[in-house]
Amino acid sequence: MPVAIDPADRKILIVAGAVLVLLIVASALLMPPGEQAGQGFPSTYSSASDGARAAYLLLKDLGYEVERWERPPTELPADANGSVLIIGDPFMAPGAKETEAVRRFAESGGRVLFTGAGVRMFFRNASAAEQPFEIEWKKFSARLPSTFTRGAEQIAMAPSAYWTGDTGQFTLYGEKDSAIVVTWRLGKGRVIWWAAPTPLSNAGISRPGNLALFLNSVAAMFEEDAAQAGPARIYWDEYFHGQRSSLWSYFRRTPVPWGLVQLGVLALAVFWTFGRRSGPVFVPAAVSRLSPLEFVDTLGSLYQRAGAAPAAVRVAYQRFRNLLTRRLGLPLAAPNAALEQGVRARLGWKEAGLSDTLQRAERASRSAQLPGTEALEIVQALERYEERLGLRPRREQEKR
Repeated sequence: MPVAIDPADRKILIVAGAVLVLLIVASALLMPPGEQAGQGFPSTYSSASDGARAAYLLLKDLGYEVERWERPPTELPADANGSVLIIGDPFMAPGAKETEAVRRFAESGGRVLFTGAGVRMFFRNASAAEQPFEIEWKKFSARLPSTFTRGAEQIAMAPSAYWTGDTGQFTLYGEKDSAIVVTWRLGKGRVIWWAAPTPLSNAGISRPGNLALFLNSVAAMFEEDAAQAGPARIYWDEYFHGQRSSLWSYFRRTPVPWGLVQLGVLALAVFWTFGRRSGPVFVPAAVSRLSPLEFVDTLGSLYQRAGAAPAAVRVAYQRFRNLLTRRLGLPLAAPNAALEQGVRARLGWKEAGLSDTLQRAERASRSAQLPGTEALEIVQALERYEERLGLRPRREQEKR
């Protein structure tokens, strides 16, 4: 028996189905064709259209000694004669020592194949101007026959930069003021620059002329040694793609670091709970309910909660007057000026300020609101006068 669907639920299902169909249609219409270049980078680990795994494996199948270079260029061999270094669209800036190491590699007899506008970070004389990324492939013809253009009269590339200057470079493809492939000598070696890595990408290496250009750039005969028909070794840089040859550099791009943080927090929690349960047990000291300090703390808390700072000053003020009048033999209602005169006449007191302190305490005791700091200051002043006038024993004598 079919289950009846509530009209409201039916509307929700219809709307959800319509949205799903629209998303599928939009994805089919907006998704770029597989043959178009992506905007990634030519990593030898990537099988995507903009990756370079096919070119890397091709060199291995052809018998060339090629390896991924995941260490700093400062660790490249000092004698690079006959070796090739491929740096494809680096997105990590080099340091001064790394830039110098790449230059030293070429000057000692090596060949550097560089792609992209980042060449300016590695070679000071480079004048490549970065352009907006072009989605459509363009065909470019070789300007002159050479070792690097043999079998590649025409190539296909989606350039992301153009060589705009002329500082001694030889243009292989493109116009003189907007070249896309140039080369120049550097010491005993050579630098070859491409405007984009698309000819060696997985999607572009199969296009007419691109494979020949790639093999000519990395494996053509070295002019410096006619007997050498190919490179001694090919180093394919992955260091400037973020691939670093350390265990931590691999794991830091995965959820492993956060997992380690969670394990650390869990270990600290276990250690803390275990320490609390297994540590030494201390019995807290029992404070007598008859302790004078408890009475002082309780009374102070009552004054603080009630905001009765004037009352505390009033108690200290009346106590001081009682002790002083008894010592001088004066009536309790004697004014503050009379008390100061009696202290000077009978006790030999020569300092000024007693009368001012008494008047300040009298005003504070009658105040509606009094800050706690001011009340504490007045009470302490009265206690110091009690001690200096000998109205009560000193603290050292009380302790004894």
